Amino acid sequence: MPAPSSSELLGFPPDARLLIVNNDDFGMYRDVNEAVVRSIEDGIAASCSLMTPCPAAGHAMDLLRDRPELPFGIHLTLVCDLPGHPGGPLTDREKVPSLLDEAGGFYSHDRIPELLARARIEEVETEFRAQIHAALDAGLRPAHLDWHCLADGGREDVFELTAALAGEYGLAVRAWLDPARALLRGRGLPVVDHDFLDSFALDLDGKAAAYARRLRELPPGLSEWAVHPGLGGQESRAVDPDGWRVRRSDYEFLTSPQARELLRQEGITVIGYEVVQRAWTA
Repeated sequence: MPAPSSSELLGFPPDARLLIVNNDDFGMYRDVNEAVVRSIEDGIAASCSLMTPCPAAGHAMDLLRDRPELPFGIHLTLVCDLPGHPGGPLTDREKVPSLLDEAGGFYSHDRIPELLARARIEEVETEFRAQIHAALDAGLRPAHLDWHCLADGGREDVFELTAALAGEYGLAVRAWLDPARALLRGRGLPVVDHDFLDSFALDLDGKAAAYARRLRELPPGLSEWAVHPGLGGQESRAVDPDGWRVRRSDYEFLTSPQARELLRQEGITVIGYEVVQRAWTA
């Protein structure tokens, strides 16, 4: 007898066209926070991922407290990708030296290979637990874990650690690459069936048309888009010169009438990670 499909494990027919639309980078800065909430409340996104070490994390958590129905996960963060705005750990720095650059902050995006070569798994665990507990101690209850700038954690042992933490805390995990997806399928857990989309990989030119085409061509099974909405205001342009256009274009499509109408026409069901969490913890 064949194993049940991800759609069936999530309580849908095997031929259902399911799409996770998850807003990453919640907490990075306030312009992003506002766009994330609007993209869920007024758009087609269904959940988000909170970066607890970031300067606007407190603002993001206030927004979550006011919206207990809004599903969110923890965007586990070991990388800082805002130029001129270094990020650092929630843990005392002397406890996680292998995660820090010479200035005592997180490594920048272009130095990810150095981070992955140096990071000690016990220090990764210490920092990941601190980031999870920042939300739990604030009275918030996440649904899943994923990573900022590190596909499936960047290393096999980091992925396995994250999966173990998810099991401990009753959460789901985002799986992007084939090895991790095969591992989780072998454990009877629902994972995406098709190529994962990171919105930063799309060209800005013709982006709305590319999103629309992907919706029309979405295959049966479970797919996921990791999107990065931002309002594109003055704050974005000042702190995020390399990313604000990506974020603004994501926001414009996610909140457009076209996006909602395409979902209706195509019979696509958008879900958030709370649906996956229920299957993982059943």
